[in-house]
Amino acid sequence: MNFKITVAPKLIPNQSIALLVNKETKLNYLFLTKQELDFAKKKINNSETSISINQYNRYIYIQVIDLKKEAYRITEACRKAGSNIQGFATKSKLQDIQLISELKDNNLLIAFVEGLALSLYRFTKYLKEDKEKQNVLKNITIAEHAISEKLIFELESTIESVFIARDLINEPVNHLNAVQMGQEIENLGKKAGFAVQVFNKKKIESLKMGGLLAVNKGSVDPPTFSILEWKPKNKSNKKPFVIVGKGVVYDTGGLSLKPTNDSMDYMKSDMSGAAAVAGLFNLLARTKLPIHVIGLIPSTDNRPGGNAYAPGDIVTMFDGTTVEMMNSDAEGRMILADALAYAKRYKPELVIDLSTLTGAAAIALGPHAMAGMGNASRDVMSQLIKSGENVFERIVEFPFWEEYDELIKSDIADLKNIGGRYGGSIVGGKFMEHFTDYPYIHLDIAGVAFNKKPDTYRTLGGVGVGIRLIFDFLKNNK
Repeated sequence: MNFKITVAPKLIPNQSIALLVNKETKLNYLFLTKQELDFAKKKINNSETSISINQYNRYIYIQVIDLKKEAYRITEACRKAGSNIQGFATKSKLQDIQLISELKDNNLLIAFVEGLALSLYRFTKYLKEDKEKQNVLKNITIAEHAISEKLIFELESTIESVFIARDLINEPVNHLNAVQMGQEIENLGKKAGFAVQVFNKKKIESLKMGGLLAVNKGSVDPPTFSILEWKPKNKSNKKPFVIVGKGVVYDTGGLSLKPTNDSMDYMKSDMSGAAAVAGLFNLLARTKLPIHVIGLIPSTDNRPGGNAYAPGDIVTMFDGTTVEMMNSDAEGRMILADALAYAKRYKPELVIDLSTLTGAAAIALGPHAMAGMGNASRDVMSQLIKSGENVFERIVEFPFWEEYDELIKSDIADLKNIGGRYGGSIVGGKFMEHFTDYPYIHLDIAGVAFNKKPDTYRTLGGVGVGIRLIFDFLKNNK
């Protein structure tokens, strides 16, 4: 993160200004001439929401927010307004900008800053000439507002954590295999202050994690199983929360090979759940959230190598369950099942998994929401859905009825790993539920984890979805 967010008691002379207003705001500012005020008022009366004024030595940007929407939609509008300001600032090659809000709600101002800051992300690591791709904005100043240092630190920590996840997602597999993923998590743990243990292939074999090992059989690179733990002395929970992330660093589909165009070519992002868990633990440790949380990340690539597991194979999982593998492209549930069974030893309060699990979820919901389902209480699911609204990482709850269990029954094993044409996302969740004995929520983030084109502050490539969602949920349960 190559920019800073600061607070100043008053405006800095000759520095560009971004104003957050609503249609009723009286634009009586000393830094605007009468002609500029008349121009801005005319634009606002014509229902324009983004206004730019060039004062030659600086720019004045005005963003108009409609306050007649639901509260969480107003907050999201402020984030998008911040993203618009980033666009203005980048086009004008500004290094500094100061923000003022007239909305009389500091939460909306923070959302404005958050949208601006998240929009500054770029993945330029492998560009020889990256000057045109880089942002030049270095300083974001919140002017004339009383915002605590703690709140600014939490905001900066959130931005940093999302950027960490985005970097991991955007790394191609020839620079980030499962072993390298474990190393990155270990390095992050040392820097941020959370505990990390990474199991190598020999340890995974000794544990008989059959699902993870089966998916890995077609690869020349070994798998890893990473355990992350944030356990502060002042933790408020007796039983830990466990967050599980799918860590398939690249997914060809295995012998059930994916098509290349618009599918396999984006499958470096199939570890978005794992990246979110890594980013989340950075945020937990940085902010010292007083809650005990454990992260589990099973990681491998899924390749059609010479000894790859084949449709029809019987796999014995970590907990002894036998699975008839009918489709090697349903690999995420195979590795997550071992992690979910492993989570039993922690006697958790709740387990949530984040996984780019099914195309079915992406087809059903598009890029606007993730699918959520599980056996946790109605109150817990409602809290998680509310957190999704708070950060605008929305969850659509899918049914989790026992009738779906029938679709994964096998004639020759305990389970099969696919269930036919219908209810694909739910079937994936029901398969994984078999390996749990605790309150469980499955979040299928397949449609929202990776952008093939920029979407306001959700920039091109990896989104880092899930970090802000789970952090908001945990904060409300501390």
